[in-house]
Amino acid sequence: MENKDLLLAIDNGTQSLRALAFDLDGQLVAKVRVPFSPYFSDHPGWAEQDPDVFWDALCQACQSLWHDEGLDRNRIAGVSVTTQRGTVINVDQNGHPLRPAMLWLDQRKTYGLPPVGGAWGLLFKVLRMDGTIAYLQREAEANWIRTHQPEIWQKTHKYLLLSGYLTYRLTGEFADSTGCCVAYLPFDYKNKRWAPSWDWKWQGIPLDRGILPDLVAPGERLGHISASAAEATGIPAGLPLIAAAADKACEVIGSGSLTPNIGCLSYGTTATINVTSPKYVEAIPLLPPYPSAIPDAYTIEVQIFRGYWMVSWFKEEFGHPEIQQAALEGTEAEALFDRLIEDVPAGSMGLMLQPYWTPGLKSPGPEAKGAVLGFGDVHTRGHLYRSILEGLAYALREGSERIQKRTKIPITELRVSGGGSQSRMAMQITADVFGLPTSRPHLYETSGLGAAIDLAVGLGLHRDFPTAVRTMTHIGDVFEPNPETHALYDALYRDVYKKMYKKLKPLYKRIREITGYPR
Repeated sequence: MENKDLLLAIDNGTQSLRALAFDLDGQLVAKVRVPFSPYFSDHPGWAEQDPDVFWDALCQACQSLWHDEGLDRNRIAGVSVTTQRGTVINVDQNGHPLRPAMLWLDQRKTYGLPPVGGAWGLLFKVLRMDGTIAYLQREAEANWIRTHQPEIWQKTHKYLLLSGYLTYRLTGEFADSTGCCVAYLPFDYKNKRWAPSWDWKWQGIPLDRGILPDLVAPGERLGHISASAAEATGIPAGLPLIAAAADKACEVIGSGSLTPNIGCLSYGTTATINVTSPKYVEAIPLLPPYPSAIPDAYTIEVQIFRGYWMVSWFKEEFGHPEIQQAALEGTEAEALFDRLIEDVPAGSMGLMLQPYWTPGLKSPGPEAKGAVLGFGDVHTRGHLYRSILEGLAYALREGSERIQKRTKIPITELRVSGGGSQSRMAMQITADVFGLPTSRPHLYETSGLGAAIDLAVGLGLHRDFPTAVRTMTHIGDVFEPNPETHALYDALYRDVYKKMYKKLKPLYKRIREITGYPR
């Protein structure tokens, strides 16, 4: 009998899919990345993708593992899948998509929906939460499809997240992980199951329970690789598919964060700070903690929605010299931005940036806009770029303080993953702003590693999650805070940054009233 000692993790992100093979020590044995266009947009603010793009990328990535990487597929013990959050797909009885996938980046909203009524509606009015509930109704993709494409909704047999869609393509089962349920769905985040029938969420997002997939906890079995999936992917038929969690939740455990004292920063398109908590704690009232990649825990999270997307924004708007130089050097433009700020002092000579290019519901608020204060004739592109990194670090520090206030447990160290973690300047700025030792994991693929940890525990190859995390995660580079730099940042954070939003909020509101943006 072959020694099945490798774990296959599929990580489906916004711009690429990775097929990753790990050993039981968490070392990456083989990797294939298949890039694709993030989305197409038929109208401003829309973000959609053909679901076949995801499946074809999965097939191509796996086939390349066996051929290009020369991996012995007979060593694979099982498979797990982690994906981008909040991307939804309507399918018919045969699992065929009825419309393009609506991505988490999609900005369309549904207006004119009836408010939640009855006792729930009265309670929300008394608590002055009716505006929040109306916001959630407007944002729900299911409400838009049901309102504007009723013929699609009538034909829909299952309404799936991307994770559930890939599970169906791999196993033929309409099932998903509770750890993947981060979306506008009637989900009970506290008890990690579909909401009970009396819950207001079924009014806010009216759909039949039967349209949703069955749920299992991370580490449990979703199904087995079907014969048709085996033919398409090369994954051996009959291998177990073990439930993992959404990409951010997998990043947290893949970075080694199992307790509330370890803050996990994700420097991706959306910048986040997360901690793992055994208790249900809302860092921001009415915004629930998300399911952890560990069955009996929660991931408390604060988001900066357009986080390290701002680096891409800077590149497109101000980074043409780096784009041209990167083309000559055969590298990425982002890799050159560290050079741009090598000689820019901490604090960017007083240039302060508030990174709210895209508003949120509660953090900080739907009227919010970005701001840059303190421009002078000494400031250059480099100062602006450094102020972006510093502003994101300030915003995440503010998020960490929200979390600590609610958990009553201080964060004593940071782990950083995502594309921004590859920047040494970003890592040092983070350490200096927080005043905490800040490390990046031994490998970049932390979400895939987190999925592999779920797989290892689910298959019994590690006896429990603490053992698996301890064995499979390792600390890489550590950045220690500079006391003098931290003191400077601490003064700017407390005396300037934390006061910016409160002072600018009335102006943001008035801008919104005059221009109608953001709606």
